[in-house]
Amino acid sequence: MSDLLRMEIFDCIAAVARPVHDFGDEFMSDDATAAIGLRAGFSPGRGFYCRGRFGVLGEAPASVVQAVQGFLGPDLVATGWRDGRPVMPAEEAAACYAEAVRTWGRAFIPADADVEHFNCLAQRLIDAADADALPLFTGWRAQPVPGDDPVGAAMQRIHVLREHRGACHLAAVRLSGLSAREAMVVNLGVEQATHYGWREPGPVAAALIPRWQRAERLTDELQAPLYATLTARQRAEFARLVDALTGARPSSSIHRVISDHAV
Repeated sequence: MSDLLRMEIFDCIAAVARPVHDFGDEFMSDDATAAIGLRAGFSPGRGFYCRGRFGVLGEAPASVVQAVQGFLGPDLVATGWRDGRPVMPAEEAAACYAEAVRTWGRAFIPADADVEHFNCLAQRLIDAADADALPLFTGWRAQPVPGDDPVGAAMQRIHVLREHRGACHLAAVRLSGLSAREAMVVNLGVEQATHYGWREPGPVAAALIPRWQRAERLTDELQAPLYATLTARQRAEFARLVDALTGARPSSSIHRVISDHAV
């Protein structure tokens, strides 16, 4: 049997994790996304990002939002959450952000991509997820997905799957004996950790690198039950579809504003 028909679970996870992360990262970082926030009444900065992305948590204190998302520095989150609060309620901001997700997808998902098949397989994965201890993923899974916008719906499902892996990674990082700040420095370096809102993060000991590597493996293991619900053929099809949907990433044409931890 060809590899196309017998993709193993961890092979599939490895094949889709980076494209799903990076495509969502491009959305969050795009000036076009920021422009939607500006038109909705948010000021320049991180208000739309924080209020929109984390609005699925409801009217939570900034410290709770920080604890849920983990990888961004607390001052960055607190400032963005505070600045976005006067603009609109959390639930409304999340809906606005979801529409921004779909709008971006309609602009950048290739017209010939088989979004219908992708949506079917992606929803199977999303439905199969055990959401215990994953509140940000749970909030995004609960966001309505319009039935008359298959391309936008595909982008929203990419975002939801990205939130699942990010939440699993945060849990894996802590289980591996790392703080989120340490994981950011190990993975991205001091300069990038500072960019993501950590004040004077400082280098971490080389001895912590194996912990981060363990966290990566644990993240895959936490995602494995989702992909076990697909057959080997379906996993191969899903990996192919993710590549088709995300292959035209517009990274060379946008200004990067902010992204999540690279998981």
